[in-house]
Amino acid sequence: MNQRSGFTALIPLRAGSKSIPKKNIFPFQNKPLAYWALQAAIECSEIDRVVVATNGQEIERELRAHLEHPKFEIIGRSAESASETAPTETVLMEFAESQEFSNLVLIQATSPLLRSSDLEGGIQKFKSGGYTSLLSVVPQRRFIWTEYGDVALPMNYRPDSRPRRQEHETVYVENGAFYISSREALLSSRCRLSGRVGLYPMRPETYFEIDEPEDLQVVEKLFRRPDAA
Repeated sequence: MNQRSGFTALIPLRAGSKSIPKKNIFPFQNKPLAYWALQAAIECSEIDRVVVATNGQEIERELRAHLEHPKFEIIGRSAESASETAPTETVLMEFAESQEFSNLVLIQATSPLLRSSDLEGGIQKFKSGGYTSLLSVVPQRRFIWTEYGDVALPMNYRPDSRPRRQEHETVYVENGAFYISSREALLSSRCRLSGRVGLYPMRPETYFEIDEPEDLQVVEKLFRRPDAA
């Protein structure tokens, strides 16, 4: 095993995306999409190692053409962890069982609005709050409904005493940007979130991820980075 300490960032990139062909290296602001999340991780002073786990040779070539940094490395992943139906936990466990680290920051390449300051803040909260794991979220004050069969029911308010939006209880929605877990908790629970879980609220626009073609247009309009030339 490679002996490491501190915080290691892992960005799993799978070849063969169906919704957006070659999604992880799809051109976004003149760079491969994954570049932006990787750059945020590299620029984060709390992270001492940034690892891409991929099964795609083209992904590796594209990223190496755009990124070069002592923190940055690319490793392979098994066919099982890169299958279309495999949950992200599969590659997390594969990594955790073969690498030595104290804490892992799982970062998703589909969140190019992620900034290094977000990762700094999340890691600092993780350390200061005594958390076992932590996730990035977006706070919202929405009126949420669900369906039971063909009947609609409110989940977080009563229609006969509808509060003003500014007085409504805040809910937190996962934005999928990053998750933090200690290695010990990850190996024990085999889940990215376990034990004492913390939330790190991010900016409203980071609610959007790039999963479908129409997401590209939305996120590009929201994107503002000084190095996006």
